[in-house]
Amino acid sequence: MITIKDCKNPRVVSIVVHGGADHIVEETHRAVYDAVRVVQASIEDGKVVAGGSAPEVEIAMQLRNYASTLSGREQLAVIAFADAIEIIPKTLAENSGLDPMDSLVGLRTAHESGNKTMGLQISTGKATEMWPDVIEPLRTKKQAILSATEAANMILRIDDVIQAATFEKGPSADQMEGMSDQMLDQV
Repeated sequence: MITIKDCKNPRVVSIVVHGGADHIVEETHRAVYDAVRVVQASIEDGKVVAGGSAPEVEIAMQLRNYASTLSGREQLAVIAFADAIEIIPKTLAENSGLDPMDSLVGLRTAHESGNKTMGLQISTGKATEMWPDVIEPLRTKKQAILSATEAANMILRIDDVIQAATFEKGPSADQMEGMSDQMLDQV
């Protein structure tokens, strides 16, 4: 990592990417581009959130609290959504070589104590205060949750359409034949 500070006229910046193979250069280029876009989104919006999966753990906790006010299928759906949101901190832990369940328990405990900006410190595996050292753009978090929710809704709608089409079509000829045999046996 090279950091250049105190430039007299920092209006133009160049980043040179080198690598031993084309795919390494392409991957590094993509990573640098993504990093620059994250900084750009943070500056444009002026809104950031704590990193280390702190927002996801807090959202999941709030969803579970809300679910306790519901009953039936609605409650189950909200709990399932909370479980889905928690895939993000579990994946962060797993990709860092940590035990996902231990990490999630530590994060939940921290958030239940009121520490909303506690996230997973991957070097220690512990729930740690992320703010202001580890931050992410709010725009990125909102878009990720919105996109995942829309994808889940689309899958559910497709499933409903398939189920409705099967129901409207009615039973097959083989099923009808079996039904009439059963009806005759009952007579």
